[in-house]
Amino acid sequence: MWFPGSFGALFGGRGEMGKVFAIVLTLITVISIAFFAMRTWWLPPNISTTGVAVDRQLEETLIGTGVLFLAGQLMLGCFAWTASDKTKGRKIKSFPGGATPLVTAAILVVGIEVFTLTFVGSKAWGAIYLTPADASALKIDVQAEQFAFYFRYPGPDGKFGGVHPEKIDDGSANYFGLDPANDEAARDDIVAASLVVPINRQIALTLHSKDVGHSFYVRELRVQQDFVPGLDIPLHFTAVQTGKYEIVCTQLCGLGHYNMKAYLEVKSEEDFEQWLKAQAGQ
Repeated sequence: MWFPGSFGALFGGRGEMGKVFAIVLTLITVISIAFFAMRTWWLPPNISTTGVAVDRQLEETLIGTGVLFLAGQLMLGCFAWTASDKTKGRKIKSFPGGATPLVTAAILVVGIEVFTLTFVGSKAWGAIYLTPADASALKIDVQAEQFAFYFRYPGPDGKFGGVHPEKIDDGSANYFGLDPANDEAARDDIVAASLVVPINRQIALTLHSKDVGHSFYVRELRVQQDFVPGLDIPLHFTAVQTGKYEIVCTQLCGLGHYNMKAYLEVKSEEDFEQWLKAQAGQ
């Protein structure tokens, strides 16, 4: 039978185990830091005007927390190494003043770092979530439900039709509960399964949830916002690169959550106008 003592004996006793732990801990720490320093498995290219500030904030956060992580792990390894010394008659050294100054210093260092990162990042956060969209922004309604996204554009009249929750019927593709028979503004509304937008133009989304909590996440935009049932939540962005990007739900919303996604298609202004006319002509 295998006993802890046998494992210790394998490395020459408990004292050697402390040194082995210190070495392994240091290697894991250095390798972990190297992955981040070399940007392995890094972020995809940013395609939004606000993404640059978000990426800068992320890098500053990783550097700050990385330095503290490295210092903390190396100190732990150092303590494990020194504590493994079982020399007879060795005097036990204690930290000056006991543990209180060390704990206090750690709290102050971490607290100052968190406060600094929050203060520095508030501008990037505010540009996305606190600054209202421009009056000239293209307005699009987004409906989330188990397990799909739908996007509504105002038609040629530039007005959205009224929404009637009791008229929502997926079977007849009335995902927003429109009443075109009695609401003239709703007759030319355009509903699509993909979010198609023009490049270099601000997009103002209004997020609605039909049922439970969902989330709108596009990693290339550096944007993530939850849908909350019963609330209309605004979100805006400006895409600066054409292409097709995945929109995913990051809130566990049911058994089909893993497959809940749509696509953001960023087109040139001309291509977008052609797409919009084609959709209006259907």
